[in-house]
Amino acid sequence: GRILCGEWQHGPTRAGEELVVCRTDEHEIEVHCHGGRAAVEAIERSLVDAGCVSVSWQEIAHAQGDDPIAIAARIALAAAQTERTAAILLDQWHGALRASLQRIAKDLHDGQADSAREQFVELKQHAIVGKHLTDPFVVVLAGLPNVGKSSLINALLGHARAIVFDQPGTTRDVLTGLTALDGWPVELSDTAGIRETSDIIEDEGVRAARRHLAAADLIVLLRDVSAPSPAEESLLLEEFPGALVVANKCDLPTAAAHPVEDLAVSALTGAGLPELMARIVQRLVPVAPPPGAAVPFTSEQFDTVDAALSAVESGESGRAAALLAGLY
Repeated sequence: GRILCGEWQHGPTRAGEELVVCRTDEHEIEVHCHGGRAAVEAIERSLVDAGCVSVSWQEIAHAQGDDPIAIAARIALAAAQTERTAAILLDQWHGALRASLQRIAKDLHDGQADSAREQFVELKQHAIVGKHLTDPFVVVLAGLPNVGKSSLINALLGHARAIVFDQPGTTRDVLTGLTALDGWPVELSDTAGIRETSDIIEDEGVRAARRHLAAADLIVLLRDVSAPSPAEESLLLEEFPGALVVANKCDLPTAAAHPVEDLAVSALTGAGLPELMARIVQRLVPVAPPPGAAVPFTSEQFDTVDAALSAVESGESGRAAALLAGLY
């Protein structure tokens, strides 16, 4: 219980790092040193050299708890990037997911397969959000060269992340920036303009853009309404039918017709940006979990819910209940 101040004396030079030590109980000693990783790592190395074993806080969390869902939620909370996602994980730590799985298992045991199936559907719907409570949604801006992708991503991020120049081919690599839209973490990517090119470096940028597009949660396809619509634009619209199409540069005189469903924005003036952000959120999170809702948030939980639902569909309610029990 005593708090001691002194120097950590270790090694040939016995150079002392000033710190505070307190033995908080029979099996626990706290060591507080100066801030920064170097001091912490030096003390940790000296303890390991003396025979101690270094254990991560995640391993300690697993060793000290008996509720797998609460343990996973506690660990995930440390990686939550927004208050909104942290609140959802906190609900799971307090037992929302565990209670839901137990209700489903009880319904299966009581022969209420239809009720269980409805709850499974709700869990799978919320799993869309659960996959991004610690990892951001990936939104990729794409389009032909010089349609304003770099200007738009800068406007959405609120700072100059991408270089803006009025010549095609400026963006040669995928540039990313993290932000939050309506409390959801989002990684925005500015990609090279998609076109055929003989420039080796630009061609590699186009290849990188296509790789990011293949992995995106949402593609925002930009069109420049101040310039005539080229034939290549129609090909992009056909290639990415699920993209959110945005008519950019609406502050300039319109030279190209665009469907009414296209969202008109101006990266320069900010016109349409609030509507664009709202539309992005709507596409990423069509149904937001209400407070206290059960939300799966780990790969094991996603896979188990899928397997249990398949078992229910096959008439194997007992197997489905056993799979769920393995999570809690």
